[in-house]
Amino acid sequence: MGLLKEFREFALKGNVIDLAVGVIIGGAFGGIINSFIGDIVMPTVGWITRGGVNWSDKYYPLSDKVPEGLSLAEAKKAGNVLAYGNFITVLINFLIIALCIFLVVKAFNHARKRFEREQPPPAPAAPPAEVKLLTEIRDLLARQAR
Repeated sequence: MGLLKEFREFALKGNVIDLAVGVIIGGAFGGIINSFIGDIVMPTVGWITRGGVNWSDKYYPLSDKVPEGLSLAEAKKAGNVLAYGNFITVLINFLIIALCIFLVVKAFNHARKRFEREQPPPAPAAPPAEVKLLTEIRDLLARQAR
């Protein structure tokens, strides 16, 4: 029973729950970015550069067994290929995700700094009882010396 109790305490800690939520949201965010790249960015880049090129299917055959004009999946089945178009797509995907994460972290840091500035400064700590007593003694001696 001790193992189950330890696991429950571990699983219900705030950090584990936060991590799980972050992974789930990150996966969903990755799907959105993949769709943005595949459905908007890359078709637009293909349209601008050559009038409708599908970059994710671009490859260079590394084997004589690979005939021209095949899709990337068919070319991979026929032999070795250098899939540079897919690499370009994944690289653009990474750059956009990195930019989005950077902007989110930057906004979070800005909000945190702003919140910290709005907090009143903490009250100075009261001196220890010994220091207070010594101060009173000093003040009494100063009054007697007059």
